[in-house]
Amino acid sequence: MRRFARTLAAVALATTVVAGTAGWASGNTQQAVTGPPPGSASWRADGVLGRELPDPGSATPEQVRLFFAGLGERERQVLLERHPSVVGNLDGAPLELRYRANARALRASHDSRLTRLAAPGRQILAFDPRGRGQVAEVFGDLRSARHVSVVVPGSDIDAGTFDRKNDVYGTPAGMAQSLYAETGPGSGSAVIAWAGYTTPVGLGMDAATGGLAEAGAGRLTRFTEGLASDGVPSPVVFCHSYGSVVCGLAASDLGATDLVVLGSPGMRADDVAGLHTGARVWAAKDDTDWIDDVPHVRVAGLGHGADPADEAFGARRVPARDAKGHTGYFAPGTDSLRAFAAIAEGDVR
Repeated sequence: MRRFARTLAAVALATTVVAGTAGWASGNTQQAVTGPPPGSASWRADGVLGRELPDPGSATPEQVRLFFAGLGERERQVLLERHPSVVGNLDGAPLELRYRANARALRASHDSRLTRLAAPGRQILAFDPRGRGQVAEVFGDLRSARHVSVVVPGSDIDAGTFDRKNDVYGTPAGMAQSLYAETGPGSGSAVIAWAGYTTPVGLGMDAATGGLAEAGAGRLTRFTEGLASDGVPSPVVFCHSYGSVVCGLAASDLGATDLVVLGSPGMRADDVAGLHTGARVWAAKDDTDWIDDVPHVRVAGLGHGADPADEAFGARRVPARDAKGHTGYFAPGTDSLRAFAAIAEGDVR
C-alpha cells in the first residue's frame, strides 16, 4: 500500500512538472556552469611574478590564502589588473581584493543587465559572466562581522534577476538586504546574497531533479571554505526553495552553525540525521505557499524527498504565519523575518 501511494505521488509530481499546475511552469533545460573561473588558462600561463600562480582548478582556498598572504600590495594589484575575473572569483583570495577585481570586471562588461551591479559602493564578492551569469554580494562589513549569513536562492535567479525590482523578496539581493536591515547595520552582522550556481529556469524537469543542485552544492561548499580561510565566522545559511536542495546536498561540508530552509521542496534527505551536519536545522513554510502542493517524494529521479517543515523531519520550526506566498518569508514586518534575524544573530537557543 505504501509503495502504491508513493507511485501515485510520483505520478502526481511528474504531472505537475509537465502540465505546469500548482504554480509550476515548464522550464528550459540548463547546463550547469562548473569549474574554475573564466580567464584561468591565461592566469596559469602568466609568469609576471616570476613564480607559479595557484591553479584555480585545483588549489584549495587555504592554499590560495597563503599565496596572497606572501604577496605585497603591488604584486596583488598587478594580478588584479591582469586577471580581474580570476582574482574576483578565487575563493581564499582577500575579500577586499575580490571586491576591487569584480568592480573592474563589471565595468568592463558590455552587458546592459549588469550596469547596476557596477555602481559605486556595491561589494560584489563573486561575478562569473558565463551562462546566465552568477553573482555574490555582501551587505555590511564582512571583515569585522561577528555574525555572518549566506542566502541561497532558488529557481529563475541569475545575474539579470539577482536584484530585480519586481518580487523583491524572491531575489537573493532583496532577501539579504531585508535580513541585514532587520538585524541592524550596527549589530556586527553581515549578509551575503549568493547566486553562485546555475538555477533552474521555470519549474520544470530541472527543478524536479537534482543535477543543478549537485553542481551548485560543490560551488557553495568551496565558497564557504573560502570564507573560512579568510577568517570569516562560520555562517548561518538561509536556503529558499530549490536552494534548499543545494543546501541539503552540501550540508555536511558547509561548516555552518545553522541551516534555515524556507519554502522547501525537500533536501534530498529523509530527516535531519540524513543531512550529516552538526548545524542546527530550521524550516519555515507558510500556509499559502504553493510548494505545499508539490509531493514531497523522491522516486525514479523525480522529487527531493521529505518535507523539512514536517514534524517527522526533525527540524526546528520557524513561525511563518505572516508570510504570504512562496516569496514572502523575508518581507518586512513578518514573524518569519524576525525569527530569521534572531537566528542570524545567535539569539535563539
